[in-house]
Amino acid sequence: MPITTILFYAASVLALLFVLVPHEFAHAAVAYANGDPTPKINGRLTLNPLKHFDPVGFVMCALVGFGWARPVPVDSRNFKNYKAGLFTTAIAGVVTNYILAFIFYPLYLLSLRLDSNYGTYFLKQFLLCVFSYNLNIAVFNLLPLFPLDGFRVLEALTRPWNKVRQFLGKYGQYILMGLVLESFICDIASGYYPIFSRFDVLGYVMYFATNIIGWPIRALWGLLL
Repeated sequence: MPITTILFYAASVLALLFVLVPHEFAHAAVAYANGDPTPKINGRLTLNPLKHFDPVGFVMCALVGFGWARPVPVDSRNFKNYKAGLFTTAIAGVVTNYILAFIFYPLYLLSLRLDSNYGTYFLKQFLLCVFSYNLNIAVFNLLPLFPLDGFRVLEALTRPWNKVRQFLGKYGQYILMGLVLESFICDIASGYYPIFSRFDVLGYVMYFATNIIGWPIRALWGLLL
């Protein structure tokens, strides 16, 4: 295996720590700020990666660019303001991911000016992965499917008896598993038959994240640097 391939995968794995850990910490911190001590009681009000690690979500993120960490336990009954607490806690992770993408992209642009060697190759891949993974995770988590953050946002904005909310709460995890499996199969099959890439639903989500949601960041820093 070429050393550049090894360096790329190492950079990808390291980058995940700057994506998944801040995402879950943000949920814990905002829930705590809203009056819920549950995250702190469960040891999740920390940046320690081991406290937020989910093996399946971590591997999925490393392989296909989207995944998840171990969800932060939250008891919304403790919120000082239920609706506001539910919404801000749900959205905290994706907002944090977008801010990190904004911070790391100029660092990536600056790294392109460095002389080429294995060390700088690793650095460039790491910074680029942090940027793209943060965007991917942010958009992925906004899908209104249980147990993603997008469903929690939906909970904050709708009534419990809302039919769409009830359907997505009951079947969201199965839809999500189906989408992840479909994307994984398409990713493998497209290596043999490129046409399969057209059927990768989550692939379109990733494209939207990087090229549409990420465009303001790239445009701004492109002008400044």
